[in-house]
Amino acid sequence: MAGSTEINPSDIKNKFKREEVFHKRKAEKAKEKLKRRQKLKKAEKDNPELKEERLKNNQPKTLETLREFDETVVGEDVEVFADEETDEFAEYFKGLPPKILVTTSRRASAKVYEFAEEFVSIFPDAHFVKRGPQFEIKKIVELAVKREYTDLIVINEDKKQPNALTLIHLPNGPTAHFKLSSIKLNKEISGHGKVAAHKPELILNNFNTRLGHTVGRMFASLFPHVPEFKGRQVATLHNQRDFIFFRQHRYVFRNGERCDLQELGPRFTLKLRSLQKGTFDTKYGEYEWVHKVTSQL
Repeated sequence: MAGSTEINPSDIKNKFKREEVFHKRKAEKAKEKLKRRQKLKKAEKDNPELKEERLKNNQPKTLETLREFDETVVGEDVEVFADEETDEFAEYFKGLPPKILVTTSRRASAKVYEFAEEFVSIFPDAHFVKRGPQFEIKKIVELAVKREYTDLIVINEDKKQPNALTLIHLPNGPTAHFKLSSIKLNKEISGHGKVAAHKPELILNNFNTRLGHTVGRMFASLFPHVPEFKGRQVATLHNQRDFIFFRQHRYVFRNGERCDLQELGPRFTLKLRSLQKGTFDTKYGEYEWVHKVTSQL
């Protein structure tokens, strides 16, 4: 034959012959790769600068490293700090204690009530009220404002599973709607602890954009101003790739030299779907932000 063409193993009808060709090529590729690595190792041993250059250029391609710079990132922005003095959360940061009302969608399932029970334990000043079928959210907002609640949280469900949270800051908004996923209750977490009545510390990570700054302040207003450090409890909301991961832990000190973390639960993940000005209004409400595939928190 004048020349030979490379055979594609998938074109070979005989199963045993096809596997033989496939494994033979796989072994040849592994042998070639090993030779390249040995050659590179020898070259870098003779010239250490080659290794330094390779490591410098060998940056993994991840969502974080490929993400384009976001102009809405808040740094030492005087304008943003000035807005904080008069925004919807200003009263909380000036001393107003949080008082939270938690409820569910109508005719909630047992799974939702089970999650709601643990969800309420996150916030020392939260109260759960079972929702009657006759109560619209707008009516609940009115009653909550009259009873001086600062926030209303509605746990929504789909197919008898909790799937969303609606967070309404009272009395004037804003209203945030989150997708809820990756729920793990205390009983599903290995070695979990039990939540005490102490006021937890709060850690907010990576809420750096203008939108993230607003959402972060919204979460901050749900927790007491001054944590009780003797309780050794800490709640963390970590924003990464537009997902907000919630975890709750307790510091466990070992012999005064070592500190471990014991997860308390529940554990869940949120993703912002919309941010609306004012309280809940699906018909006439003005949206500040609605989720799009290319948008980032």
